[in-house]
Amino acid sequence: MTLTTNDVDRFEASRPRLEAIAYRLLGSASEAEDAVQETFLRWQAADVDHIEVPEAWLTKVLTNLCLNQLTSARARRETYVGQWLPEPLLAGDPMLGPADTAEQRESVSYAVLVLLERLSPNERAVYVLREAFDYPHREIAEILDITEAASQQIFHRAKKHVADGKARTEIDKAAARRIVEEFLAAATSGRTEPLVRLLTQDAISIGDGGGKVPARAKAFEGALAVAKFMRGLFKPGNKARRNLVGGSPDVYATTANGDPALVVVLDGRVIGVMCLEVTAKGIAAFRSQVNPDKLERVTERWAAADRGEPLLRAF
Repeated sequence: MTLTTNDVDRFEASRPRLEAIAYRLLGSASEAEDAVQETFLRWQAADVDHIEVPEAWLTKVLTNLCLNQLTSARARRETYVGQWLPEPLLAGDPMLGPADTAEQRESVSYAVLVLLERLSPNERAVYVLREAFDYPHREIAEILDITEAASQQIFHRAKKHVADGKARTEIDKAAARRIVEEFLAAATSGRTEPLVRLLTQDAISIGDGGGKVPARAKAFEGALAVAKFMRGLFKPGNKARRNLVGGSPDVYATTANGDPALVVVLDGRVIGVMCLEVTAKGIAAFRSQVNPDKLERVTERWAAADRGEPLLRAF
């Protein structure tokens, strides 16, 4: 069917919310955009004059498209080269969605997106719709074609799984920068002890290169192992690192998915984003995204961002 200008406007008004839902469900900005575009094609083909509540209709179509995507994604990730991590988003990206409450901010944190990978597709959908977008269970039940009681049970189960795996501390932008600066000072000191003091005993470091950029397939585990790795990674004048990335990149402090983060930039292109998971006991995890396929949106937004001065120049 041919959409009127008003019909297109109604869809576009919902696009930011749809993209934010899809990103949380899929952990990928590019896949979220594809899901929203497919939702638009379904909207275009529908008899929109007979759709009583467009927002509900669009959310149901999008969510079910994402559920199908999640099912196939699980199979693909079994053959993924190395560790799989979500696509990071820089502060201010509209795809991060609502951030009015602590629950909304937490639901899109990098650590929680990783934890959501452990949930079944239905658990993930119920958790995202309820926790991040405050949908009532009645509406969630209609979207997923389940009972309201089932939605409540799935949510409590999903929330427990997520809560059991996290101990994140919410911090503001200024505190995030201080943490990054303190970490970099320790990492470039050439000594292990200052780094160990910043980490939790069970700290981990994980990298996602997608088979396109070298990244250790197995995570570093424990404060000492992580500290030794970071000391080597940030060693000044590391020729092997320069040869690996093709030059001497700059390192900036920022936030990604609400977490303190380092952005590594070479010739205007983001070649890595390292997200730090901070708890009351110290830095619990470093999750580094270096797969170039998952850094395209970050690079685009970085080019238009007010970056400030790098913390490390040509390291």
